Order: sequence, then structure tokens, then C-alpha cells
Amino acid sequence: MWSFRDWRRKRILTRLAVEPALWQRVLDSLPILDGLNAEETERLRERSILFLHAKRITALAGVELTMEDRLRLAAQAQLPLLHLADLNWYQGFHEIVIYPGDFHSPQKHRDSAGVVHEWDGEHSGEAWLQGPVILALPGVQQSGEWEGYNLVIHELAHKLDMLNGDANGLPPLHRSMRVDIWASAMQSAYDSLNAILDAHPAAHTPIDPYAAENPAEFFAVTSEYFFAAPDMLHQAYPEVYRQLSAFYRQDPLARLRQLQHSHQQYAEPH
Repeated sequence: MWSFRDWRRKRILTRLAVEPALWQRVLDSLPILDGLNAEETERLRERSILFLHAKRITALAGVELTMEDRLRLAAQAQLPLLHLADLNWYQGFHEIVIYPGDFHSPQKHRDSAGVVHEWDGEHSGEAWLQGPVILALPGVQQSGEWEGYNLVIHELAHKLDMLNGDANGLPPLHRSMRVDIWASAMQSAYDSLNAILDAHPAAHTPIDPYAAENPAEFFAVTSEYFFAAPDMLHQAYPEVYRQLSAFYRQDPLARLRQLQHSHQQYAEPH
């Protein structure tokens, strides 16, 4: 049966076709894509093209982006959605703004006593409810390794979280998932991380201590680790890993272990 949506999709993919050599350079530059099979890689290519068609990427003064740069960003943005149905998960925003470096933005926090604190904070990324995603170029350039850091995935995880309203660490779960099990796994790990930092503020933590800021940041940081350091996340918080695996419908740890088994450069822990 003819579908306008499918016709339009194919038309966009044909009109914005990416040279195979260019796409291969993108794949080669992003180790976290290693181990994807041919079907997944092709799906990622198509979704990256469609993402660039749907979202405007605005480079501010001092930022120059090649097509390869844009595809690298798009591929990382689409990796979390690779096994999710195409249901417009990144709705609610139309633009990604790239700053040449970290930027300052006004922050506001109401403490437990009801006192509102305001200050200017330095950030490498922000995601606004019903607004753009803002990324600092150095953070984008440093993303894509198996090192637990991925600014693109972090900020777009916030956008998934915001599908239910304000970011609170609870994205819209699949029907097969239970909110109480998700909440128990996330809250237990979040409390554990905060307990470590409450006892020793400078303590070495199993994941980036920024995850202890609030439940929304915990979800965003653990999403980074899920894709960029799945072994570290699984070792620290196995129940969180299981919940993220159920949500994203992927198992990056299995992919990483296969790479470690099959390729010498992955033989040693990253």
C-alpha cells in the first residue's frame, strides 16, 4: 500500500544522499559505533540524514562545520534511537546551536528551605523545554569514544526526559516496562552516589559525580555511560543498566565485549 510518509522519506534520502566514502569516514571517527551490524549501520545512516533534514544546526561565530562534522553529530544523536520505532522521539525542538566554547547561562535553584538561589553557570551543553539544544564545539569534538563522555547523547537524553514535561529522570517508558521498577533502580543508585559524595565530597565515584546533581542529570549521565562506557555502568549499577537497556532496546555492553574478544585494540579495558 502506497504511503505518503514512506514516499517522502525515500525522496529526502535520495535528494540528500551521502557519499559512501564520507559515511565511512564518519563511522571510522566514532569508535562507539564499532560493532554495529550492516543493517544497523544502514539504518543509522538513513536516520542521520533525516535528522539533519529535520533539525537546523546553527553554527555561531567562530564555528565552522563540514558535512562530516554534521553527520558525526547526527549519528551520535541517532544512536540512542537506533532500535526505537520511528515515533518522533526528538519532538519539541527544531534547532541545535553550536557555541565555539563553553558558555555562561543564568541558573536558578530553590533549596529545601524555599530560598531561591540565582547565579551564572558555565556549561558545555543545555537542553531547553520546547526550545533548542545548545552544545559547545569542544564537547562535541571530544564525544564518540568509549570513555563515558558524550555531550550529544547527554543533552538529547534530556530531550527524551522532557517528553513528559520538565526533566525529572523519567522519560516515557515502553508498555513492557514498569515505572516502579525503573524508579527503584534509578533512585537506589542515585542515593548511593549521593551517599558517597555526602561522606567524602572529593571521593572517586564509579561514574561522573555530576550525575548526583538531580534525577534528570542522573538519567542523562547514565545514558552517556550506557553507550560510551557500558562496562563501567554495568559494574557500578547493574539494575540501572538493565532499565536503560529495556528503554533504549540495546545492549552496548554485549557489543563492547564482542569487540574486546575479536579486536586487539579492544583487548585491554578502556
